[in-house]
Amino acid sequence: MTAVAGLQTVLSVPNRFRGPEGTANGGWIAGTLASSLTCAGHESAVEVTLHRPVPLETELAVEHVGNTVTLSDGERHLVEAIPVVMGSGETLTPPPFVPFTDAARAEAGFPGRHGRAIAGCFACGVREPGDGLRIFPGPVEGTDLVAAGWRVPIGVTDENGVVPDSIIWAALDCATGWAHYSSEEDAPQPVESALLGRLTGQVFRRVYPLGRYSVVARPVGREGRKLFGVSAVYEVDGTLVAAAKATWITPRPQ
Repeated sequence: MTAVAGLQTVLSVPNRFRGPEGTANGGWIAGTLASSLTCAGHESAVEVTLHRPVPLETELAVEHVGNTVTLSDGERHLVEAIPVVMGSGETLTPPPFVPFTDAARAEAGFPGRHGRAIAGCFACGVREPGDGLRIFPGPVEGTDLVAAGWRVPIGVTDENGVVPDSIIWAALDCATGWAHYSSEEDAPQPVESALLGRLTGQVFRRVYPLGRYSVVARPVGREGRKLFGVSAVYEVDGTLVAAAKATWITPRPQ
């Protein structure tokens, strides 16, 4: 983000961090705004609401007002992020840990491998190794979980060699959607795909390039057009790295 004046900055989302065609990956943009809040001293979870798709390669205004940060395209309000106040010791409730080998094995059942809704997605699309995250969550046998073994590419670090929180949020994002489509039979077609509406997340530990992590998610309900899911990133020993809960919105019936 480039500073402009006062508490306003300009953000242009590189094409690399795309989600649906022509728009930003929801988890990446959520994590980018959440990071600007945590850098300002808010260490709690952050709730990010995506009101409209975020265009790529476009100068967008990021504005801090009190404890809120917003993203706008001219007069169009796109995204809003706010810190979430939790009680003492309270955290997001993540899905249970799945060992890396089991998570990697689950990838064979990823329902989006054939005819996926968002082929070029930064998080779950089949991109060139090192370009996208290549997180392919598939069903974990005997559970209601989906999981993937995440092998963190070197090319996602910042200028200091650190994997930014925006990358971790991107990893948390798509798995919560795929948790509702855990087989080839119910995998969404492009016109039926849900879009991320809200992502509340918190990062507890760093992720390291070339590291191996388990990304785990489960569906936790549905209400009308809304799909709810939770996700987590774990180290190989089961240490929780990050957790999130998501709301996805399905298209209106034709």
